[in-house]
Amino acid sequence: MNLFRSRAHHLIDTLSDQELESLWSDLETLYHDLYMLKAVEASQHTHRPGDTLTREDALRLLPLIQSSSRTL
Repeated sequence: MNLFRSRAHHLIDTLSDQELESLWSDLETLYHDLYMLKAVEASQHTHRPGDTLTREDALRLLPLIQSSSRTL
């Protein structure tokens, strides 16, 4: 692991500010994608079929929920 860390530091040190800014934007996107992927995988282990709604089910139920909240 130290070898990769050392190589990453060396690579970062050789980049210009403009290259580093461009790379940071790409790395940030990848980081968020990996974060979301881990969250999705974790939810797949904790949710069973029927625990969640599909998008279509939610859109079908949304008008019913909105009309019931107006009557309260």
